[in-house]
Amino acid sequence: MSVRAKLFVMMVLQFFIWGAWLPLIFGYLPSLGFSKLEQSLVLNAFPFAAIVGLFFSNQFADRNFAAEKFLAFSHGVGGVAILLCGFATSFTAFFALMLVHCLLYVPTIAITNSIAFAQMKDAQKEFGIVRMGGTIGWILAAWPFTFVFVDWSAVPALGELGFVSWVGEALGHPLEGAAAQAATKWTYVAAGTASLALALFSFALPKTPAKRASAGGEEKLAWLEAVKLLRHPFVLLLWLVTFVDAFVHNCYFNWTGTFLGTPVAEGGVGIPANWKMPVMSVGQIAEIVTMLFLGAVLKKLGWRWTMVIGVLGHAARFAVYAYSPQPWQGIVAVQVLHGVCYAFYFATVYIFVDAYFPKDVRSSAQGLFNVMILGAGALLANSICPTLIQETFQEGGRIDFRGLFLVPTFCSLVGAILLALFFRPPALPAAGGDGARPH
Repeated sequence: MSVRAKLFVMMVLQFFIWGAWLPLIFGYLPSLGFSKLEQSLVLNAFPFAAIVGLFFSNQFADRNFAAEKFLAFSHGVGGVAILLCGFATSFTAFFALMLVHCLLYVPTIAITNSIAFAQMKDAQKEFGIVRMGGTIGWILAAWPFTFVFVDWSAVPALGELGFVSWVGEALGHPLEGAAAQAATKWTYVAAGTASLALALFSFALPKTPAKRASAGGEEKLAWLEAVKLLRHPFVLLLWLVTFVDAFVHNCYFNWTGTFLGTPVAEGGVGIPANWKMPVMSVGQIAEIVTMLFLGAVLKKLGWRWTMVIGVLGHAARFAVYAYSPQPWQGIVAVQVLHGVCYAFYFATVYIFVDAYFPKDVRSSAQGLFNVMILGAGALLANSICPTLIQETFQEGGRIDFRGLFLVPTFCSLVGAILLALFFRPPALPAAGGDGARPH
């Protein structure tokens, strides 16, 4: 297997793990009898881990362990934890296992990036293709379970209906109650199995040794040196805009399902429940295509304008949500912007960090931005999105979707304007340099 193929498989497994358990956890936790507070604690374990990981796990990865060995340890222990979640029924046990898994899993997102970048000669050209494996892994995890959780006793035989109608019938008859709860545990078993597989596969990955602190009085705490780089205006601005974009990104996941399923007469799209997930998956398919062109776009437009387009993708998508005169056609079509939003901003940020930050703090630097991408942005969205859709923009049981979606539209526009006007990174050093350590 070539090095690029190994990196691709690494990304497939990395995001298969997350994609296996996340989509169904929102409905699974209430079935276990967890209170709203308990559900919130479980769901916020992931963004909490993104913040904690910066100060501990990424520090170890940068300075003390070969990246592939840390990856093997994290996925080995974290894999057992998420697998056991499938058999935990009490809040204490489930939360403890989920917290252990998240604390070990979240840093590996930055670590897999570091392993990939260490093997690339031209990250702008190669990373999009390698990272595309993560999107494929997410899709591979989600779609099979869509059909596993079907009450097949209520679905007519394929020969009695056309294929499209048969698929609609299948997706429209999910398992319920105890049967669904019993089946959902297999999402955690699948995630744990994939995690253990990646732990083993990590030993076949290219060696990525630890980067010791530089001589001459350099800061021994990698995360602190990464944080110190926020004193440079271009780094601080990108970090803050990443927070805004991450908040908007999580607004999409909080609200889109409700918007799609709400009847047209009540201001929604009226998509049948059994087609909501396929509609949203259009964005993931588009992400695969966008990743193929990311390298060419970066070389043509540069960092700033590529990122601006990524942020404006969110603004355009939510503006269509708010104003589309033909909800069904417009809303489905606009899902393709998901690929633009992710690849042109988040993936580009990861590439930028690898190019501009010193080698001995790159995992921590990735973690610094993951604090916003996976941590603070998600925490803010998870905290205020339910209030906005259930109280602020709802009256008499009817949601004001136009007013609701103008909030993230405005936030995205502000982020794009800030990038366009003020993001001015210095020129990169010659090829083979040790990152652009700003002065």
